[in-house]
Amino acid sequence: MIERLRIQTPGQGLHEITDRIAPIVNRSSVDVGLCTIFIRHTSASLTIQENADASARRDLEAWLNRLVPENDDLYTHTSEGPDDMPSHIKAILTATTLAIPIIDASLALGTWQGIYLWEHRRRPHTREVVIHVA
Repeated sequence: MIERLRIQTPGQGLHEITDRIAPIVNRSSVDVGLCTIFIRHTSASLTIQENADASARRDLEAWLNRLVPENDDLYTHTSEGPDDMPSHIKAILTATTLAIPIIDASLALGTWQGIYLWEHRRRPHTREVVIHVA
């Protein structure tokens, strides 16, 4: 089973999408299997991260912004704004695909784990995520 989701992001940050993925897995009728999630963009990524304390996500965002700053003199790909090249670097440092086991027709996430779309651009975007359940 394959489904596509269009997800509107408000801008840069970690945006939880677990509540958009879990129902797809639940209605797939796959009791034991694998859920593969793929984002079809080069300036956003996917991650599994703590969903209990928002300060962890804020700290991750701040750390990645320090690691990959805007307006670095080494960037030549700058035609789409100062956040464009850093967003590509951030996407390559993180992940565009996640694989999550399915057990008893549910995602086998840990107690404090959530699935996040990590928007690396500052302005809002519509992102497409492909979910494959088998």
